[in-house]
Amino acid sequence: MKRLLYIIPALAFAVLAVALFYGLVRPHAPNELPSVLVNKPVPAVTLPGLDQVAPGLAPADFAQGRVTVLNVWASWCAPCRVEAPLLDRLAEDKSIALFGLVYKDKPANARAFLAEMGNPFSRIGLDASGDAGIEWGIYGVPETFVIDGQGIVRARIVGALTDDGKFTGDLLPAIADAKRLTRENTPAP
Repeated sequence: MKRLLYIIPALAFAVLAVALFYGLVRPHAPNELPSVLVNKPVPAVTLPGLDQVAPGLAPADFAQGRVTVLNVWASWCAPCRVEAPLLDRLAEDKSIALFGLVYKDKPANARAFLAEMGNPFSRIGLDASGDAGIEWGIYGVPETFVIDGQGIVRARIVGALTDDGKFTGDLLPAIADAKRLTRENTPAP
């Protein structure tokens, strides 16, 4: 009986140690971070435009009957520079809307970034404080959301869009899926 008193705590400790070790060594991809927004309407957040040139963002802007891609970026974000050429390429697709959300940045720095890298966005909301980022569930930049024509978030992609992975493997299929869902959920005239 006394032996059992020593074995049970040792066994419990061993099980806990194995579970914690597995949690540490298991590879974690940023895309595994869940988003509570997927399959839900965009957050009810209105953002001012980056400046007088760029219109801001409101929930109604995402429910205009066509797929919208929202890219969250900042001038201080190195991976945002990497994905900029792909966003320029995406902006050529006139069947979608490409919006930007400037996250925790100064307008002058963001405008300088766009002057250097190009501006693919038709609308740019400024979230200088990061409060809207909380509503969107943003973990960091860059992040990209795909929203269907009814304003429902259909996908969230964490990290820089790259030609060899997230752009062609994640973003383009998510856009195609959102277009299909938009067609299916749009009433016939």
